[in-house]
Amino acid sequence: MNYGFGNITKVPELWNRILFTLAMLLVYRLGIHIPTPGIDSAIMKEWFDQQQGTLLGMFDMFSGGGLRGLSIFALGVMPYISASIIVQLLCMIYPPFEQLQKEGAAGKHKLTVYTRYLTVFLCLIQSYFMAFGVEQMTVAGQSVVLMPGWAFRFVAMTTMTTGTCFLMWLGEQITERGIGNGISLIIFAGIVARLPLAIFNTFRLARTGEMSIIALILVLLAVGVVVAGIVYFETSQRRVPIQYPKQIRGRKVYGGQSTHLPLKINISGVIPPIFASSIIVFPATIAQFFPDVGVMKTLANAFSPTGIWYNVIYIVAIVFFTYFYTAVIFNPLDVAENLKKNGGYIPGIRPGKATAEYLDRVLSRLTFIGAIYLSVVCVLPMILISWTNAPFYFGGTSLLIVIGVSLDTMSQIESHLISRQYDGLLKSGRIRGRR
Repeated sequence: MNYGFGNITKVPELWNRILFTLAMLLVYRLGIHIPTPGIDSAIMKEWFDQQQGTLLGMFDMFSGGGLRGLSIFALGVMPYISASIIVQLLCMIYPPFEQLQKEGAAGKHKLTVYTRYLTVFLCLIQSYFMAFGVEQMTVAGQSVVLMPGWAFRFVAMTTMTTGTCFLMWLGEQITERGIGNGISLIIFAGIVARLPLAIFNTFRLARTGEMSIIALILVLLAVGVVVAGIVYFETSQRRVPIQYPKQIRGRKVYGGQSTHLPLKINISGVIPPIFASSIIVFPATIAQFFPDVGVMKTLANAFSPTGIWYNVIYIVAIVFFTYFYTAVIFNPLDVAENLKKNGGYIPGIRPGKATAEYLDRVLSRLTFIGAIYLSVVCVLPMILISWTNAPFYFGGTSLLIVIGVSLDTMSQIESHLISRQYDGLLKSGRIRGRR
């Protein structure tokens, strides 16, 4: 039997899911090139080129290049991510939301509805400030907006809010009917689509002398080291041994096997950097559109990607969301209770509360290592980029998203193949640490 990617086409359901995902991502990439009504896209792009090295470059990366021409998808999925963060925080501190979270599918549906409404509210706020800020932009005496005024602001708010809502729906459709996490794949597609241009521009800078050969070599080495580090940490795990006792039923003996509970070093995946970026980008991007306002100018300068305050707040946010999201998706008490019900136990640890405390200690140490790893990967390459003038797309955040989403998607494809008695995508076996 021939193993590998060739087996994908032999599983109709998997093949249809992949084709559906690719079709939805194609729709997203086509929409990126549709400008918001009332905008001169050429002047907008020319103005944007003058803002290289600012936080707008990072926001443009997350929006897949939509901000550069102020397309209908200029806001991207960042408002939806911000809304998801707020709702998840409320589930931990607000009793009614906490109760909804415990009500199963019905409660989850209500929380999803609240997230969507909050997304629309955030989109309206952000799109208004962006529309108002764009009206102030001029390049060589030419205004970016053809007919400034409330009519343009209303159209821009409606268009960009609708665009984000469409992307939110698109992501949900990919998650439900496609392969992989829809929202993560949309961000992934936006970054990957601009990587070829980033590579071309990097070598162009080296060829014209704007970037030294030494700087180019340092960037390539840094990218290689970061990629290797991400793959290592994303596939590493701590295996907690689990023992099931033997049970005699009639003349047959059941159980008695030894297994393990795999705990990843970075159990939260790419979510913390995405959450942290959305929190920082939201106010700082608005400030970028008002360079003449004193307070906004100070805020924009403070949140420069090469500034100390940006990196400090970014690290703090990454550490916070690493612990926060780990607590959301992994509950040691529930795991310990399930083990106890099934007769499983950790050798040397009493079932029940003692097992939960042990898992909590192990998970806390792993989460600390994961938070440090994410912080180093996301911040150090950004500092190197500021020294070498390389594009944002070689930063640790973008590489982490690309590699993390790729591994997760490959893992899901592999699971489909294995469930139908096919081997994985890799001839050497399954992707270690991906479940």
